[in-house]
Amino acid sequence: MITSQVVLKKGREKSVLNRHPWIFSGSIERVEGDPTDGDVVDVWDNRARFVARGIINQNSQITIRILTWDQNQLIGEGFWRGRLERAISVRESLAADPLTDAYRLVHSEADGLPGLIVDRYGPWLVVQFLSLATETNKATIISHLADLTAPQGIFNRSEDTVREKEGLVPVTGPIWGEVPPDLVEINENGFRFLVDIKMGQKTGFYLDQRENRKIAGSYFGGAEVLNAFVYSGAFAVYAAAGGATRIINVDTSEAILKLAERNMRRNGFGGREDVYAGADVFELLRTYRDYGWHFNVIVLDPPKFAASKSQVAGALRGYKDINLLGMKLLHPGGYLITFSCSGAVSPDLFQKVLFEAAVDAKRDVQIVERLGQSLDHPVLLTFPESQYLKGFICRVW
Repeated sequence: MITSQVVLKKGREKSVLNRHPWIFSGSIERVEGDPTDGDVVDVWDNRARFVARGIINQNSQITIRILTWDQNQLIGEGFWRGRLERAISVRESLAADPLTDAYRLVHSEADGLPGLIVDRYGPWLVVQFLSLATETNKATIISHLADLTAPQGIFNRSEDTVREKEGLVPVTGPIWGEVPPDLVEINENGFRFLVDIKMGQKTGFYLDQRENRKIAGSYFGGAEVLNAFVYSGAFAVYAAAGGATRIINVDTSEAILKLAERNMRRNGFGGREDVYAGADVFELLRTYRDYGWHFNVIVLDPPKFAASKSQVAGALRGYKDINLLGMKLLHPGGYLITFSCSGAVSPDLFQKVLFEAAVDAKRDVQIVERLGQSLDHPVLLTFPESQYLKGFICRVW
């Protein structure tokens, strides 16, 4: 039974009626009743009309995470199971693909489960509870996930800084079933990768780049490739399979480079004359520029430069710098495959950065393909924040 209501300020119901799933603290006129953070509350406009139903967290700027706009829909066991079933069902084609066994099962708000990430790595699931709304219902969600997907084990990676904004502490460790090994082997488009789901970046692997890697594979034939921010070496594997003559892999972490090299060997590319350079990407690109080195293809897949709007200005400078260097290092007619995973940087803004880099580099740059996140990371039209990964394949003259 719902005993508390949140009343919005006049005119603040518009975004909610447009089915945006967040209500910020500044939109709230008053809270009626005495809800505990994590409770289900009803949201009303200032004329006492029902707007939505969600979970309250007064410790967060996102005070309400909306779960339903249907006044007749109750938030209980059936709700959580139904949303999980819906998310899992639309990934059935991936589940049936014999060449791929690693993909996203639940993509947070875009799947109607705010703050919940579920990724499958073969027989293992990795979960992230990034909101109080899902943290409060963790036991129910885990029980249903185990029943619906029959994993060997479920590992909790609820350590993102988003949890701090929700008043939650980081939590990492096994949460159901067996404990996974330190490295798990997965298959992606027929390639094999060792993945660290316990401590690796994100939940262990950049699942959102799966389709982009496949697309990029056709651009590597006969090319000398610079692969920056290599992480697990996935782009390098696709480049080698696509016929790259030599690949220079750059990352600051020696451990990451060793894992990338292992993944190359695992796919039959261990005998190549490739380079694994432990260095700062920005500094190394400047060194290559100063020595007059050039490449046929450059892949720039950096980590998130902007975690919030306040960091966007600095992120744009970083994106411009690295893409400007990349453009200067390409042979005429070479390809720049470049990405931004900063959600606060829109595709249009990222394209503007590339435009400015091209002008300063004094190169003619053509957009050949526009790239986004894999289909198992859907973008909800009423929640543009769910679109975070954007990329371009550019031909540089």
